[in-house]
Amino acid sequence: MRSLAALLTVLVAAALVGSIAVVRRVHRPARRWRDVLQSRFVYGVPWGSLVVIAFVVCVYLFVQDGLTNVDEPVTIPYRTWSYFYPLGMVTAAFSHAGPGHLVGNLAGTVVVAPLAEYAWGHYPDGRDSERAGSWRTDPRVRAVAVFPLAVVAVGLVTSLFALGPVIGFSGVVFAFAGFAIVHYPIATIVGMLGVQNVVLRLYYALQDPIRVYTAQPSPPSPPSWAGIAIQGHALGLFLGFVLGIALLERRGTRPNPLRLWLAVLLFGFSKRLWAIYWFGGDDSYVLFQGPGVAVVSILALVVTLSMTASENPVIPERLERLLARAQRQSSRSDGGTPSAIDRPLELAGDTDGDGVVAAHVDRIREIIAGTRSRARDSSSLLGLTRRRTAFLAVIGVLAVVAGIAIPANFLVVEDATAASNAAVEIEDYTVEYVEGVPNGLVTGIGVEAIESDAGLDSSGVIVASERREIWLEAVSAQRLSFTGEETVYVGGPGWREAVHVERTGWEPVGNETVYQVWLWADGEDRRLAHESNESRAEAQIAGRNVTISSDDGEFVLEVTPTETDGVATTTVPAANETTTAGGLTFDREDESIYAAADGTRVAIASEETYGAVG
Repeated sequence: MRSLAALLTVLVAAALVGSIAVVRRVHRPARRWRDVLQSRFVYGVPWGSLVVIAFVVCVYLFVQDGLTNVDEPVTIPYRTWSYFYPLGMVTAAFSHAGPGHLVGNLAGTVVVAPLAEYAWGHYPDGRDSERAGSWRTDPRVRAVAVFPLAVVAVGLVTSLFALGPVIGFSGVVFAFAGFAIVHYPIATIVGMLGVQNVVLRLYYALQDPIRVYTAQPSPPSPPSWAGIAIQGHALGLFLGFVLGIALLERRGTRPNPLRLWLAVLLFGFSKRLWAIYWFGGDDSYVLFQGPGVAVVSILALVVTLSMTASENPVIPERLERLLARAQRQSSRSDGGTPSAIDRPLELAGDTDGDGVVAAHVDRIREIIAGTRSRARDSSSLLGLTRRRTAFLAVIGVLAVVAGIAIPANFLVVEDATAASNAAVEIEDYTVEYVEGVPNGLVTGIGVEAIESDAGLDSSGVIVASERREIWLEAVSAQRLSFTGEETVYVGGPGWREAVHVERTGWEPVGNETVYQVWLWADGEDRRLAHESNESRAEAQIAGRNVTISSDDGEFVLEVTPTETDGVATTTVPAANETTTAGGLTFDREDESIYAAADGTRVAIASEETYGAVG
């Protein structure tokens, strides 16, 4: 099987290389690709993009300890928890939740980062590879240092103004896309909608040519759009727009308006920027897709106008003159008099005297008109051009998207003290299982409306750290009830520890499950973290009810006669064993428990089963 997979990998690579070779011979462009790339890249290579990709991979392998376990990197300390936890703010934009998350973002980076780097260019003032007059204009420095440092700066901005404890490089990828779209609309949209999928599929096909999938249930999960950091994506995109527009203005160029509008619209829809949502009750989500589509459409128009609209004033000059005349007339009707300048001009203009005087009057009028025009252009809202107004709108959108995250990023942990002795303490982390507890984050800026956490109850495995301002429902109770066992990794730069959680339970016929939750760290004994309430089977046997409960880590069968007082108890028998209590005989066969009396045998409970997560 391994030899077949290796052969198929070679065939996939050969098919790709052969396809490229044939197309290269058929396609005869007027200018070679090598020449095109070398016109803006040192040796035709996007060195800055490669440095950025290497940096992100190194963060995953060495900071998140992905080198120890590629599939399970440490993620909890590398999220944007709070402004009071700098490590998370600095690392979140360059960290990832897993290998799939990493590969997806790197595929987007491979597509759009070179486009953005090409638009920016290694040669700002001509192709002089030996130029060393300034480090900012040295092509080699710009290639391997300036561009990566600018990307890191953009990543820090996306972290500082991200809403909630996010993680991932996608905000920077969206910034690349926004920057590239304003320069090369069609190439960018083709790359993001097509080439990125090709890159991903090639990667997975080369890695695993044949893969067998087995149909299996999945744990309850929110809709796909509810797991996307829409605000972070919009933040990165508009940051890229602003930087790209600024570069175009500096170079005095404009994109094609139709191509730009179409690219922004298609990108916004395909990347689901329309998915504006909020949380409802009982694990429900409210999607405002109608307003979201309208917002994307309007923003596409605004971005297009910010670069392609005319330089005409927003308010026509004729309307401005009418407003000014109405203002003067209103001033006079209120008892005012013409200014010291206007009145002599009116008198002089009506005379037929000396031509020299008339010439002086005309010159004074020109000076006054020019002064008013300059004042209007520099300080009056009436002097704003349509293009500048649209650009200010783009900046305003960026400010709003960034600003809404500031209050949330002042959150602090109110109390990370363990609620029970079963909690696992590792360094400054507390890991425990609880149900129906209020959210442990409160604001640190004293705004009462934000401090309210009504309805923000959590159930599941909670990871908290006051020093790191972390409070996270790492595994929900609902998910644990499906999977049965999970592992949570905590740690920091240079270290990690695993905390395991396991749920076991019995489900009485016709009623709710009785379960236990256990926690333990590597090298430690299991700790009983939670026991649920008792539950009674619907079936009656010989006038007796059977209730299952959990008592100090053991599952117990309680037999209660329906007509007399008294309760008889026994522990749940081991597999293929039998026990008795209260006149009933209990047999355990495989995953079921049967109760028998007077020749009647009834199933009363089954062991809780769990599904695997792919």
